[in-house]
Amino acid sequence: MDYKKTNAPTNTVTRDIMNLCKETGNIYESIAIIGKRANQISTEIKQELSQKLQEFASSTDNLDEVFENREQIEISRYYEKLPKPSLIATQEFIDGKIYFRNPAAETAMEDL
Repeated sequence: MDYKKTNAPTNTVTRDIMNLCKETGNIYESIAIIGKRANQISTEIKQELSQKLQEFASSTDNLDEVFENREQIEISRYYEKLPKPSLIATQEFIDGKIYFRNPAAETAMEDL
């Protein structure tokens, strides 16, 4: 996924708590969903960055030989400018792009 195309803000934004708990009815459940999605996004970004930086890895571990590669610097700057995973996940939740379900609530409804 290209996280640069997200409409998530790059800075912290004050949110209305009532808007966050509309879908779940519980602010804590909403925050748990957002937190789990933020962890997924963080993992995806970390794997993507690791794959891109493996191209620049040297086979020798010599501290005396430090090479500055312009492409590597540009890749690092790109990932530094991305919004934080928590901000991306919050925006996805508000936009309704996150699928979630509560198995405990589903079994409680079946028991009735």
